[in-house]
Amino acid sequence: MWSLSWMPQAIGSTWTPALFQGTLGSQVVLGSDAFYSYAYNEDNEPSSSGSIFLDTLFIPVYAAGISILWSATRLVVSQIRSRVSSAKPRDGADLQGEESLSESTHVQQHGGIVIFLYRVARLVACLALFGLSIFSLVHSVAWHDETHHLMHSALLHLALCAVYAYVSLLAILSIACKPTVARSAIRHLCSILLVVFAVFFYRDMWPLCTTHLRPVDDGEGVALWIHLGVLTFAAAIVPLMIPRQYIPVDPKNPASEPNPEQTASIFSLMIYTFLDHTIFTAYKMPHLPLDKLPPLADYDSTKHLVEKSFRYLDPFMQPKKQHLFFGFMKLFRVDYYILALMLILRVITTFASPIGINRLLAYLEKGGEDMTVRPFVWIIWLLVGPALGSVAVQWYIFIATRVMVRAQAIITQLVFDHALRIRVKAEVTDYAPASSKTSTAATTPDTASLAESTPDRQGSPVSSAGDSENETAGSEHSTVAASKAKAREQGLSSDISASSSSTKVPEKSADGSSQSGNLVGKMTNLVTTDLTNIVEGRDFLFTVLYIPFQMCLCAWFLYVILGWSAWVGMGATLLLFPFPGFIASRIQKVQVEKMKHTDARVQTVTETMNVIRMIKLFGWEPRMDEQLAEKREEELRFLRKLKFLELANGCTNFMIPCVTMVATYATFTMIAKEQLTASIVFSSMVVFDILRENLHTIFGMIPMLIQAKVSLDRANDFLYETELLDGFTEKANPDFSPSMFIRPDIDPEIIGFREASFTWSSSNDGTVTPGPSRRNFVLRIEDELTFEREHINLVVGPTGSGKTSLLMALLGEMHYIPMGPNSFYNLPRHRGIAYATQESWVLNETIRDNILFGAPYDEERYNKVIYQCGLKRDMTLFEAGDKTEVGEKGLTLSGGQKARITLARAVYSFAQLLLLDDVLAALDVHTAKWIVDKCFKGDLLRGRTVLLVTHNIALAGPIADFVVSLGPDGRILSQGSLSRALAKNKKLAVEMMEETDELKKHETEIDYEVPDAFPSKSDGKLIVAEEIAEGHVGWSALKLYFANMGGKHSLWFWTLFLGGMIITPMIESFQTWYLGYWAHQYDVDPEDVSPSYFLGVYIFQLVLANVFYLTGAAVYIFGCLRASRSIHRTLTTSVLSTTLRWLDITPTSRVITRCTQDIAAVDGPIAQYFGFIIELSSFLVVRFVAVIIITPIFGVPGLLIAALGVWLGQIYMKAQLAVKREMSNARAPVLGHFGAAMAGLTSIRAYGAQEAFRGQSFLRIDRYSRAARTFYNLNRWICVRIETLGGIYQAALATYLVYFGSVNASNVGFSLAMAVGFSSTILWWIRLINDFEIAGNSLERIQQYIDIEQEPKPTKSGVPPAYWPASGNLNVEALSARYSLTGPKVLHDISFQVNSGERVGVVGRTGSGKSSLTLSLLRCIFTEGKVYYDGLATDTLNLDALRSNITIIPQVPELLSGTLRQNLDPFSEHDDATLNDALRAAGLFSLQSEDDEGRITLDSPISSGGGNLSVGQRQILALARAIVRRSKLLILDEATSAIDYETDTVIQTSLRKELDKDVTLLTIAHRLQTIMDADKIMVLDAGKIVEFGKPSELLQKDDGILRGLVDESGDRATLYAMAAEAQSSDSSR
Repeated sequence: MWSLSWMPQAIGSTWTPALFQGTLGSQVVLGSDAFYSYAYNEDNEPSSSGSIFLDTLFIPVYAAGISILWSATRLVVSQIRSRVSSAKPRDGADLQGEESLSESTHVQQHGGIVIFLYRVARLVACLALFGLSIFSLVHSVAWHDETHHLMHSALLHLALCAVYAYVSLLAILSIACKPTVARSAIRHLCSILLVVFAVFFYRDMWPLCTTHLRPVDDGEGVALWIHLGVLTFAAAIVPLMIPRQYIPVDPKNPASEPNPEQTASIFSLMIYTFLDHTIFTAYKMPHLPLDKLPPLADYDSTKHLVEKSFRYLDPFMQPKKQHLFFGFMKLFRVDYYILALMLILRVITTFASPIGINRLLAYLEKGGEDMTVRPFVWIIWLLVGPALGSVAVQWYIFIATRVMVRAQAIITQLVFDHALRIRVKAEVTDYAPASSKTSTAATTPDTASLAESTPDRQGSPVSSAGDSENETAGSEHSTVAASKAKAREQGLSSDISASSSSTKVPEKSADGSSQSGNLVGKMTNLVTTDLTNIVEGRDFLFTVLYIPFQMCLCAWFLYVILGWSAWVGMGATLLLFPFPGFIASRIQKVQVEKMKHTDARVQTVTETMNVIRMIKLFGWEPRMDEQLAEKREEELRFLRKLKFLELANGCTNFMIPCVTMVATYATFTMIAKEQLTASIVFSSMVVFDILRENLHTIFGMIPMLIQAKVSLDRANDFLYETELLDGFTEKANPDFSPSMFIRPDIDPEIIGFREASFTWSSSNDGTVTPGPSRRNFVLRIEDELTFEREHINLVVGPTGSGKTSLLMALLGEMHYIPMGPNSFYNLPRHRGIAYATQESWVLNETIRDNILFGAPYDEERYNKVIYQCGLKRDMTLFEAGDKTEVGEKGLTLSGGQKARITLARAVYSFAQLLLLDDVLAALDVHTAKWIVDKCFKGDLLRGRTVLLVTHNIALAGPIADFVVSLGPDGRILSQGSLSRALAKNKKLAVEMMEETDELKKHETEIDYEVPDAFPSKSDGKLIVAEEIAEGHVGWSALKLYFANMGGKHSLWFWTLFLGGMIITPMIESFQTWYLGYWAHQYDVDPEDVSPSYFLGVYIFQLVLANVFYLTGAAVYIFGCLRASRSIHRTLTTSVLSTTLRWLDITPTSRVITRCTQDIAAVDGPIAQYFGFIIELSSFLVVRFVAVIIITPIFGVPGLLIAALGVWLGQIYMKAQLAVKREMSNARAPVLGHFGAAMAGLTSIRAYGAQEAFRGQSFLRIDRYSRAARTFYNLNRWICVRIETLGGIYQAALATYLVYFGSVNASNVGFSLAMAVGFSSTILWWIRLINDFEIAGNSLERIQQYIDIEQEPKPTKSGVPPAYWPASGNLNVEALSARYSLTGPKVLHDISFQVNSGERVGVVGRTGSGKSSLTLSLLRCIFTEGKVYYDGLATDTLNLDALRSNITIIPQVPELLSGTLRQNLDPFSEHDDATLNDALRAAGLFSLQSEDDEGRITLDSPISSGGGNLSVGQRQILALARAIVRRSKLLILDEATSAIDYETDTVIQTSLRKELDKDVTLLTIAHRLQTIMDADKIMVLDAGKIVEFGKPSELLQKDDGILRGLVDESGDRATLYAMAAEAQSSDSSR
């Protein structure tokens, strides 16, 4: 032989040990002649070598001796310790108590009746073994004649008797002693019994597996087998089957109900039967709720994990700085030792199939000649080997996923805890807010983009269609968030020192998302995207241990059977390695570009959905749909590139092992001139498949591990590099030296500062000159500032002067820098502090819970708070009153409502000191006045210290006892009385005058009312509950995808795709058979075999298979892209075309989720999983048919195995889908609570609520961990069962082929190879179907939003003439309207006529129908009657034509993010000159000068919703947009928010003078002053017109409603004068 000359025979009996020594442990060694010569003598008796001490039967004696020695040592050590330490009397009492316990308590202490009975049964077995050993002793004495043999045998059996006596004693101790002693005895007992079992297995069972040995002790006859049976029961069955005793992690707080995992037997843990109850319960229910899942094990609880882990991870508990990675390795060191052991075991058992196939085929090739091991051993090995490997790998995944869930909990809580220590710096974007005039308007979170504020599955809490092993939370969305966070990172600074701004963004610090968005975004990314990346890197042992070890074994295996030819193949692999690397680099580049376009589409979708009502009111739906389609097309272009590169990468990874195999076989047959045999071919093919899997794994895992390291570094930097509050810096650094915050000679009750400066960063030493620099703002108190206790203190000053910073400095949120030896600052906290931020912070709880904030409920106090904070009327607007859930970030509340709830929280608290940061800013004047009169002057604030930051000096000034005025440079201008502050600051005095005028003007408002009580009618849940899918994905949703894949050529698509996928496995199976046929030819006629011919045919088949596969895959990719394009277009068109009513009851966030997260699932997992399912299904069928062709009798068993697998898969999927949904639902509250807490860090610290929030975090994380642990364990349940079924099938097939079949070795090898492929594919097929169902839920969600109510579609007959509208004539006849077809009428037979160019004011109290009239004119609600606009009936026109010719300016206009130019002209239809003229006409330029640094231009950036502009500025821009549109009918819904005086004047002037003369203006008025000079006034009441005419005429009616409203106002004379002047100007015309 060419390379095996050192072996006695190439393929034969003595080949076995040489091949497998060191690979299969003892079983391999048992096959060697050397071992036989040592273990057995020629008479098949144990070789004593002259000493009984070397006999195998003496090994248990050594084990028992070690046990006794170990126990004695421990006893001596414990006695010494007990004498050294002082004895505690209580211990003796406890011992006496234990001794006097009842029998039932004794049984319970040992784990309950079941465990106790198992121990009793084992005791009986041990006593039986002791008796049998005595019988063997007597038998051996009687059997041996020779004295030497008699003594030898008697001593051995006597020693065995002693061992059994000892184990019987241990068994008695296990049931008689207290639990601690019993557990120790059980460990020794099981160890010794296991040793005895191994010895007897070797002596008496292994010889049965050989061809020439017999059991050593068979002279005992039946007694031997009884002995072995009892021993098996005691040593194997009882330890495997006995339930484990629950031992609580904290004995003082045991779990009321332990997790079944904690009490399951070892066998149950191996095959996961402890999950049977959960799985079959889920199978019987429509949906398995979270409370039906197994309880969370106490060792997985967040509280325990924090106590256990923080000493390794928390920077504050580390003696020195260390990277998080090493902390995690210390924490999970035991877990990773087990993982490494399982991987090694898995690698070894992976070779079960190639070894078994090789040995069986060798047996068939040689007819069993010279074989030392019987064939049934290798058949059993084919079954047991994969089963052991399955148990090993499933236990690996069990431990790894447990580590993952624990790491998720630990990292989330670690970031949460550390966040409570960090300084929330004030951060704003770099660009200057575009404005020139300070305004009191506030930006609230509900004007922010949902995409920026709400992370989502693939970056969000809503998590994901994921697969079972690798749950990912981040993809497109998280990348969007990351890119936005990176963009924000480049321009963030102090909130205080901004240049002139309209939005007071610089004032919003601490809790405001405007400022802390970057930091909050980073922390949110840490617990979403980065956390996902980190836990995905948990399997790094695959790259450092599993794959290298397996590759080495593969190389060794191939070398042994193929000689040096194997190295040629390995060399070919190394040469081809750069190709996948090159493709991977291209994939990465294309992925980056694709993500950029995905970001752009997501941003456009989010922006569109956030302003969808504006889009519908303007008739922009078709154009926005086209814009979205263009963005989508760009994204799909790069998605196509990415998919084809991934296809190329997959084919390359598939081909490399094929090239390796061809090179190896070619060298072996053509150069080495050796003959292929079936045993070589089919065993080596399995190994080549293993190499292919390793290639896929290594190239898939390396990018994942790199990503994990980057994310872990980010988390590490956050923990060690983030700036902390001064108090924590002092703890972390003893050398920290801003001395004391308060001197001992200072009154501890004092509230104030002396000679102190504060910065937002410790890197700023306070020496930077204050001024317009945002990044280096310094708050300076150069003398002493002391606030008055038990009084209201006012803090005033211009925007950017540092008012918020003053409160933050008191709270310790800023960096304190003493300015002198007498420096101090103090805020007494012992009597409680309440803090209300300007940008309101609410929790995702009920309104009541937000107000109580953990305080006890006092009904009388609570009702007072509701009344005084002006919330009574708001409660009537909610069906559930104060039990209404406010939603995430308060999505069900307006900005004013959130502000009042935040204030109510502070007022309700029992804190003595209240810090209120501009709580009046978001309120209209009436509400603000109510708050001042009822709340600030009320009894609840009497005697409490209030520090109020405000711009509303005119309102708040009269109640202030002490006023602090700040200058623009962060210094104190004055302190004392209000008059002194106004005298020192002239600009402040001017503002107060303007505000006083504004107050008088708002006294003419007519639609404000406060009811007496509020009801509570429902449970407070959000209006429409999110749809919950149950069961399997419906056919209509699947049809949506499948129908769009084929498009107009469905037949061609499905023919080419399915044809390619079916023909490919047929060719590949034929290739496998062909290799066996080639090997078989050497048996027929070795001389006529032409290796080059067979290799050529094989290579041709390989190329042909790839051509068919590539054709089918390419067609499939185009089909997926076609479906992605069509479904996205259908979805966006459906949502854009829906009714306003549907939009009103559907949260925008859900719509955005459909268009982003669910569309991402269509692009990725759905397409991927379905392709894999078709591919694997065809492989399954082809392999099964191949087995049937060779062995037709195995058709029925194969079908039964498949059916059983499918049935198990159905049971599993029912449970897994339910648990997956619960896991996704449980993850969202974790992230929601985290996000809410991060947004309100300053408030949490101010209230001292850190521990309460940590406790809530523990509870929410535990809920998620409970679902997650069950979810991952369910996967283990199905894997073990399916792999076992597969092993049974291939073992049964091997048994039939070897013992009953009549086929040649090549066909046997082919059949076994197909059976192995079939059985291993079933598992992945079921898992893929399950994953597809999970991902397919996105199709159902999309389908739900396609099948929604739609507005009428455009028709050709609905297109108006080109000249229309030529005028603004409006004629309404008997108009009625309702919001739903079955709802009540909100307008009743309204008829009126407005001539072109007239200005009409519409007035009426709240609920009179003003807004309904606006919506009915635009056909946004259901109408009856006729509306004629310039002579055409509007119900005959297409909606886009109608709405694009009417412009509405709402109270708070919505703007798109981008530039001002894009807002005025979103579709680029006008030049800049036209746009600038419109801005000038709207009055914008009169509010700003040319040299104003922050002036608004066409290139000024506008944030989402216009959040960086005041309400007044947004109305000016909306007016400019109306002028650009040149609509003949303009509807203005007048703003009631706090528009500053100058801005409001400019708007009113522009409306009167700058509109074209033929433009009809309808003004929905809230102030009589606005419309008293109108041409006509319409008074509505209860949906009817009660008055309509000229103002002067209506004022002459004695009992007129308008006259009554005017007479009731505080500005009666002015209003009459305005009406008279309007009449005279009318007459003059």
